[in-house]
Amino acid sequence: MNIVTGFVPDSGGHDALALAGVFARTLDGHVRVAVVRPAAWETPGPGKADAEWRAYLQSRESAALSMAEKAAREAGLDEAEAVSTVHRSAGLGLNRLSAQETCDLIVIGSAPHGPAGRIAVGSTADQLLHSSHTPVCLAPQGYAADPPAALDRITFGYDKSPACEDALLLAIRAAGTLQLPLRLITVLPTAPQVPDDVLEQVRARHEHALRAAVRSPRRTAALPRGVTTEVLTAPDASEALARTDWTPGELLVCGSSSAGPLRRVFVGDMSLKVLRAAPCPVVVLPRAATG
Repeated sequence: MNIVTGFVPDSGGHDALALAGVFARTLDGHVRVAVVRPAAWETPGPGKADAEWRAYLQSRESAALSMAEKAAREAGLDEAEAVSTVHRSAGLGLNRLSAQETCDLIVIGSAPHGPAGRIAVGSTADQLLHSSHTPVCLAPQGYAADPPAALDRITFGYDKSPACEDALLLAIRAAGTLQLPLRLITVLPTAPQVPDDVLEQVRARHEHALRAAVRSPRRTAALPRGVTTEVLTAPDASEALARTDWTPGELLVCGSSSAGPLRRVFVGDMSLKVLRAAPCPVVVLPRAATG
């Protein structure tokens, strides 16, 4: 696996490197630590000012690459390669770099304002989560403090949509290849005015859909051992995810919204709520062309 990790010199950058290390160990992957730097002025200006600005950007780039290399070594990524790209936007720069390189996964950290153990979506993540052709993985705030040695379970967020069905097949194949247990969850929001008997009927339909999702003949051959299903009912996504267990090496996988463009990541409202409430790294898969 080829991994591009967006690096900035803050806690989110170190969290992303720690998570990239987990993927590299689990999947025998190669990591590129990417620094996105701004472009020089496009409109001609006084020659001295342009030269000074270019020299300043080059010095910043050299310093950023040195810092990225040092941080990668501290994260145990001795074979990581530091690279840079030019773009006015960090998210779009990472997206372009992933398209230019052979890239299977983009890894970034949480925005700095996020709560400990959770993911906050900043501008970089927002751009990637609505445009990337490559799967995007986000590390929760503080992940670098105690990263697991490797992944130990894959949890898939299931919503019974065409785009979700295609993403589920990828999750099943990944769990089978890595010999990891697979769990399917559905988050079912509740409301006080809904009678208990109606809620139980809806819950039963979702439980049936989860069981049927992993019994399809199309998926039987790739199905790993240890598949479990859960319907999580609560007033909101945060409380729902708090009602189940999470392993130290958990990875939550979500598909893109069916409303999004083909072959691109596009998170819907519920997926975004789940992503922000998840206590573990989250991967969002692009919408497949068959979706």
